Amino acid sequence: MRRGPIPQLIFGLIYLLILTRFLWPMDLPLWAKIVAAALALVALQFHRWSKLSSGSVFSPEFPRSVVALFNWAFGAIVLLALLQLALDVGLLLGIPFNGGVVSAPDDVRYGLAGLAAVAAAIGVHQAMRIPPLKDIEIGIAGLPRQFDGYTILQLTDLHISRLFPASWARTVVERSNKLGVDLIAITGDLIDGTPDARRTDIEPLRDLNAPDGVFVISGNHEYIFGYDGWMAHFAALGLLSLENRHIVIERNGGKLVLAGITDRASRRGGHPVRDLDAVLQGTPEDAPVILLDHQPSDARHAAELGVALQLSGHTHGGLIWGIDRLAARANAGFVSGRYDVGGMTLYVNNGTALWPGFALRLGRPSELTRITLRHIAGN
Repeated sequence: MRRGPIPQLIFGLIYLLILTRFLWPMDLPLWAKIVAAALALVALQFHRWSKLSSGSVFSPEFPRSVVALFNWAFGAIVLLALLQLALDVGLLLGIPFNGGVVSAPDDVRYGLAGLAAVAAAIGVHQAMRIPPLKDIEIGIAGLPRQFDGYTILQLTDLHISRLFPASWARTVVERSNKLGVDLIAITGDLIDGTPDARRTDIEPLRDLNAPDGVFVISGNHEYIFGYDGWMAHFAALGLLSLENRHIVIERNGGKLVLAGITDRASRRGGHPVRDLDAVLQGTPEDAPVILLDHQPSDARHAAELGVALQLSGHTHGGLIWGIDRLAARANAGFVSGRYDVGGMTLYVNNGTALWPGFALRLGRPSELTRITLRHIAGN
């Protein structure tokens, strides 16, 4: 899959900013500037090297340590560009007070570089760790009292890959099983890579278990690497597909509906039609509906159809606090946490992991999300 012209333009502007506003003004020998510029260029071409390694920018097939190093270097340069931009804005705003343009001393630039390097290292560590448990309670109007206290573990955006390999997946599975939830819902983007490349890495998911089942829907990355093949492989691992269908869970006469829908990426390429109206046909009239939808963008439509709770992922929480507003703009305003959407609760999970092409988290931590449902008396 080719990297589009917009990311190339953005990375080009970042490189130009680093060259002209950070490296060139510094009091360094020309050879040092050339070496630094070359290293920055190599780091910013991370996705090109990924494509050369696997045929896709979404699946770097280097050793885990190399993928982590690339993410650190790439992230450090992006953060340095943002810091340099902030510095330049500050210098421009200071012109009226300084009687003209003032150049920042080299010590300030070294400080910015150090800050960017440390922040990127922290961000990569936060991205690669086993996510901590996050407990939330969600009240649902009319939830049958038999389901008050019902627990769902939401896993999403595992992006199993060279960065999140079998050892990482095995630990996530072990921690998930120890939580003793009633049901596990995996809301898409389980992998980055082909079935042949990821067969060993994804094998630990076979051991996930919960009394009412482990259910899975697709994310957009399943379509990048062969939707049919991956959905068949998930089924072979014992993960129950909830693509464009619903099930009814019963407890002592109480009923709860769990529905799932294909990702928005299914609209391209002749895949199963994404039709939530059809998915919800035949659901018991008084049973609350919990919907699994990888991307949160269509939450308002789900609310209009009477869904009580939608569980989504996809945004990775916006990755970096502050910059997360850009991700929100691309996802109908939804990026992280709980939202009230026309009376429906939408929960956008920060993700169990994230795409290994930009594995950086600052202020938007990963999570193992245990959701406890609570009865709220109906209107």
